[in-house]
Amino acid sequence: MKLEPPHLLASRQEVLVFLGLVFLLFIISLWGEYHSYRKLTRYDDAVISATVEQQYEKRKQGSAYQVLKLRSEAGAPFFITVPTALRNLQGYEVRVWLKTDRLDFWHYLGGFFAYGAIDAVMPQRQWKFRAGEWIADQHTEPRSGALFAALFTATPLPPDLRKALARLGISHLLAISGFHLGLLSIFLFALLRLPYRYLQTHLFPWRNARRDLFYAAAAVLWGYALFLHYPPSVLRAFAMMLVGFILYDRGLRLLSFQTLGIAVVLLIAFWPRLLFSAGFWLSVAGVFYIFLFLQRFADRGRLFTFVGIHLWVYAMMLPIALALFGTFSILHPLSVLWTMVFILFYPLGLLLHAVGAGGILDTLVVWILELPATPVRIEVGRWFLAAWAGLSLLALPFKTVKMLLPFLAAAVFVGAVYQVA
Repeated sequence: MKLEPPHLLASRQEVLVFLGLVFLLFIISLWGEYHSYRKLTRYDDAVISATVEQQYEKRKQGSAYQVLKLRSEAGAPFFITVPTALRNLQGYEVRVWLKTDRLDFWHYLGGFFAYGAIDAVMPQRQWKFRAGEWIADQHTEPRSGALFAALFTATPLPPDLRKALARLGISHLLAISGFHLGLLSIFLFALLRLPYRYLQTHLFPWRNARRDLFYAAAAVLWGYALFLHYPPSVLRAFAMMLVGFILYDRGLRLLSFQTLGIAVVLLIAFWPRLLFSAGFWLSVAGVFYIFLFLQRFADRGRLFTFVGIHLWVYAMMLPIALALFGTFSILHPLSVLWTMVFILFYPLGLLLHAVGAGGILDTLVVWILELPATPVRIEVGRWFLAAWAGLSLLALPFKTVKMLLPFLAAAVFVGAVYQVA
């Protein structure tokens, strides 16, 4: 009989104490957010400092205008519209006038639109946008440059490129998340292992290699998250990595839904805004379905696990993707293949850009982006998303639901293919 390692929270009492402490932390964080909200809405309008995260053009009733997505110093995301003549301000800190007399706390947390105007622009651009420009300059093909800049620095993609990626079902590969941090951590471990072993042998043989290498990799990844300004999916992945290592280091159960739950509630307790982040919840859903797969097929071989986990996550996430984005094409299922190839493509792209040779990949990227496929709009409704989420959660206590889920996902896939066939 194989002994299973214990959970971190082994009893109901420990779970209740943990949840009580987390709830207290959440209330404190929420109070801090409310204090920032009251400060912003003290008068009918306000002048604040913010960073322009995204800028794109829209048309309505024959007239064109630009939309700016900004983030205040307090971390509040918001949108304003500006004339089309305004130059590109992505990555710049600006002073902006806002009309705030109708803003409520709920929309302040989740992101809001406000009437506003740019009052002044600071001269320095954020480092990640300057790094994105350096990456893009290595390419002769603008789409390839924008793609790799987004992949490594989380800069926003142009709308036409976002549509092309959605058509191919590979938008998730460009949204930096736990998948990317996992590949980076493997790369860092491989890079640091040999020099560390040499130093350990000659200078500190008593040190624990795994622990020290993890600390070094975690420090680099934390610096990377800071450089990216903490995207929600990266925050989730980093928290999972820390919680996972603590459990592993202490001989506790690592791959469990409790681990995921601990990371999620801690992050929400520290940053209540994550409750409203679609990227955060998509990242959580991806890990949830990975754990669901491992819970059912943990005893299979490596090849089966590698291929199966990609097929499983694609099938389980497809209903969510259709409910949120509603785009599907005949090439969409190939995203499973592209995701597996990406495991080699990502470190290769990183190395080539590090030495200034990223343009070598232009031909391949353009070929993929120009694969012929006409996207079809599939409307399934938010009720479908709620039903799928409920069934997924019911799969934890009920084995019958867990067995039923892949068949339901297959039915959704067949229905989507029928729409485009």
